[in-house]
Amino acid sequence: MLVLALDTALAACSAAVFDSQRGLLATKSIPMLRGHAEALLPLVEQVMDAAGVAFSSLDRIAVTVGPGSFTGLRVGVSAARGIALAASKPAVGVTTLAAFAAPAQIEMPILPVLAIVDARHAQVYAQAFGESVTTAEPRITSLHEALEMAPAGPLRIAGNAAAQLAASWPTERPPPASVADTPAPNIEWVARLGVVAEVAAPPKPLYLRAPDARPQARQLPHQ
Repeated sequence: MLVLALDTALAACSAAVFDSQRGLLATKSIPMLRGHAEALLPLVEQVMDAAGVAFSSLDRIAVTVGPGSFTGLRVGVSAARGIALAASKPAVGVTTLAAFAAPAQIEMPILPVLAIVDARHAQVYAQAFGESVTTAEPRITSLHEALEMAPAGPLRIAGNAAAQLAASWPTERPPPASVADTPAPNIEWVARLGVVAEVAAPPKPLYLRAPDARPQARQLPHQ
């Protein structure tokens, strides 16, 4: 299966072409907090050219759907849906939490993984992964409460807030088996998860809280 993967959810603008038989054909990631809208489509053209692949040859387009930056998510999802429509291919969504957790899950499947993304305002987006995890839905919570989402005992933590969690780790719990703190998911894992993702409705941003911006409480009078 041939997949074009996109990620603009957090602190990078990334694209990759991945073949499930041959592996990664082309990839590029640019660290950035803003400017994803201007950078993404030229980046897509670069990786498609480097891979020597036509859009018509793709089997699907995978994109990170969040949680993450409101603006970044809209950029990535809109681009993925537009490319999918133009190429008559399906688009699938991959969460940032799953993409952060995937490498740790593959490396040591026996240990649960707590994926954690900075949500600002002293909050995080968190989700636990693993066979021993009973509640696996993503949610927004505090650092302290995020620990309650993972089973007791050794576990691994991953995500752009992993270092924050490790720094406030309670002394009564076993320390994390590993801490993988990166500003954005590895785009190869977005592609790999895209290969196995279920094709359903077109992807849409995963918002776990309302945007910071609020409408005015009252309208200004017309002049």
